[in-house]
Amino acid sequence: MSKQEKIKNFNPNNPASSNSNIFGLPFNKEEASIILLPLPWEVTVSYNSGTANAPNLIFDASHQVDLFDPYIKDAWKIGIYMDEINNNWKKKSDELRNKAVQIISFIINDELEKVEEKAGKLYHEINEGGRQFNQEVKEYVADIINQGKIIGGVGGDHSTPLGIIQAVADKYESFGILHLDAHSDLRDAFEGFEYSHASIMYNALKIPQVSKLVQVGIRDYCEEEYQVIINSNNRVKTFFDRDIKQAQYQGKHYHSLVEEIISELPQKIYLSFDADALDPKLCPHTGTPVAGGFETDQVLYLLEKIVESGKQIVAFDLNETGNNEWDANVSSRLLYRVCNLVARSNNLI
Repeated sequence: MSKQEKIKNFNPNNPASSNSNIFGLPFNKEEASIILLPLPWEVTVSYNSGTANAPNLIFDASHQVDLFDPYIKDAWKIGIYMDEINNNWKKKSDELRNKAVQIISFIINDELEKVEEKAGKLYHEINEGGRQFNQEVKEYVADIINQGKIIGGVGGDHSTPLGIIQAVADKYESFGILHLDAHSDLRDAFEGFEYSHASIMYNALKIPQVSKLVQVGIRDYCEEEYQVIINSNNRVKTFFDRDIKQAQYQGKHYHSLVEEIISELPQKIYLSFDADALDPKLCPHTGTPVAGGFETDQVLYLLEKIVESGKQIVAFDLNETGNNEWDANVSSRLLYRVCNLVARSNNLI
């Protein structure tokens, strides 16, 4: 049955079939315009663990998502497909996670002599494992992009998108990153881990094709990260959560703030969405929850206005969803709307 025949025979108002793919959709990998790549990886998490299980949970929760999108008519017809979970990645993540826990234990217990004596080999294995994971993700994503499809990563912790960003950099000469997060993620090899979840944007800035990093919702960061921001010669523009809130308290409309954010973005955008950008009531089991943050409609309003501005979201990720049904419920609904908006920004519907 062709894609058009599937569209003709599919009733989006019916309950999802247990045999269907994500969101209950009937499309296979070849027919889909958006491919979601599960990234079950969380080697370096420094607080709550469990985000490696998020792709499975989001997939299950997605079958409860209504497909009617009042902003984009018949959005489901674009075709969204989540690929199978790479169990080798999950197995390797679990193996390296156990080793990272040993190092983190030495650090938090001030056993620095053990770090020096015992952690050298562990660091090498963990950093090499992260490099290999990123390379495999990059190769997968390059193939998807070369087929003319849109890629979306579903993590996993926030270290997971680096391979996607690297593949996007091979496709486009210049693009910006829209980074929605509670954290700046600008630490240099946090806790000694080169591919730390807290270093994703530090690593992304090493990619010359990344012309601009626009961070929104940041509310937990160290002085080292602040120095990276202020010394970036405006390559990094950060809209701190405190500043956004205080501007509103003083009477500034959120719409005006959104326009300021959009004005900082280049034409082509990679969207990196950490679930902890949201108010933690929406993601209480995320890796590192922080008080404050956005409501879902505030994030969607920002993304809708970006699409209306004519800018193109070339690829994206949603990461740091907690190992919990409620977190997955929120993320699955956001993921569907993000897919639809990304499709609209690429004139796919």
